[in-house]
This record gives sequence, structure tokens and C-alpha cells, in this order.
Amino acid sequence: MNATDRTPADLLRSALAADPGRPLITFYDDATGERVELSVATFANWVAKTANLLQDDLAAQPGDRLALLLPAHWQTAVWLLACSSVGVVADVGGDPAGADLVVSGPDSLDAARACSGERVALALRPLGGRFPQAPEGFADYAVEVPSQGDRFAPYAPVDPDEPALAVGGAVVGELTGAELVERARADAGALGLAPGSRLLSGLSYDTWEGLSSGLYAPLAAGGSVVLCRHLDQLADDGLAKRVEDERVTATAK
Repeated sequence: MNATDRTPADLLRSALAADPGRPLITFYDDATGERVELSVATFANWVAKTANLLQDDLAAQPGDRLALLLPAHWQTAVWLLACSSVGVVADVGGDPAGADLVVSGPDSLDAARACSGERVALALRPLGGRFPQAPEGFADYAVEVPSQGDRFAPYAPVDPDEPALAVGGAVVGELTGAELVERARADAGALGLAPGSRLLSGLSYDTWEGLSSGLYAPLAAGGSVVLCRHLDQLADDGLAKRVEDERVTATAK
């Protein structure tokens, strides 16, 4: 990645310029058997559409706080990068009552209703499927995002020195875009990641370690992540086979 990259959105733009066709996220849900692989280009397209939804339809502005109530999932990664693209603070597991808007999975809808702003719900079904019936009071992400534009340009420049991510309470607290990129690069070095590396992560997204291993560090290194949800439901010999099949070079679980 470029030394001048100072936000996660910058890292994604550099990855897109370098090799748009390479895998970026390979997602497994071992409770459902789902496997999805997204190239840099495909992932960036989802991010652009989601950022347009965030900026235009949801009227989000730089500095707004978004409570992100989603598990480790490829669509969560999309929302994290979309927030960075707009300049919105992604508050992972944050209090919806104190947020300007909320993005929720199917298991946290009741908590998400505490948000007085815009509410978006994700069914987290295979292939990004929609809810059979949208939850009352929420926009269904799978319904709203396909029609959004494939290119994104922020209305206001994103300041890398403004807060970009909140996670882990007092342990990490808030990170600016520049601090996030610096930490991700340091983590990539500690994990031995380099361009082309494949990191398998079974960690949740509710800590910095999980977010870094499951997205930011591989992105900063020019590598990719094999993101596994419900890894504990994999058969005893399944992990070794996955490591081999996916050509994994490092693990975090």
C-alpha cells in the first residue's frame, strides 16, 4: 500500500489501483455452510454503493456517529469502509441511543430501536439476501443498496485526523483514520503479513484485534483475509483443510 494512505478508504483505493482482481475477503459461515469470495473490485463496488446510500439516502455527514451492531461478516467490513469513505464514525457495538444512525443485524433489532435517527437492518442471509419482510422501522439494506451508484465521491473531504472508529471502550476507545491505518500497519508487521498474504481470522469484530485481523491489517499489507464466523462449528479436521485449500499463510483465532 502507499505510504501516503491515511484512512482505510485510502488503503482500499490503493488496493484497487494495484490489483483489482485479487481476492480481498473470503467469508465462511460454518453455521450455514456459506462461502463468499470478494475481489478487491467487487468489495470496492459494495463499499461505493453503501457509501452513496449513507451519504445520500441516509443524509450522513462527516462526524456523525453510526452504531454498528453486526457480527464479523463480509457486509460488516463493507459498512466499515463505507463509513470511512464518508467520514462517519463507525461505533462498533455502540449505544444506538447515542448514535445519529444505526445499522443492525437480525439479532439486535430491539436494541437498535433506541436510535432516534435512521435505522438500517441487514438480514445477513447468504448472497446478501433480503428479509422476507423488512423489520418495522428499518430500511432493508438488501433492498436499498443495489440501486445506488457504483462510484462514490464525498461531498466533503474526509479528515484523517478526525475520529473514524470506536471499539472496545477504554481499551482502544476512538481512533482517527490516521491512527487506525498506523495501527493496522503495525499489526500487519507483527503478523508477518506482506503483499499476497492470506490471513485466516476466526475472531469476532467486537475488539480491535478482531477488526484488525479480520480486515484492516490484511488490507494495509496488500494481503487478504479468510474471515470465518462460527468457526467452532467446523469439524475437527476442517480447519487444517481450510488452511490448505485457501492457501492461508497466517492465522488469528
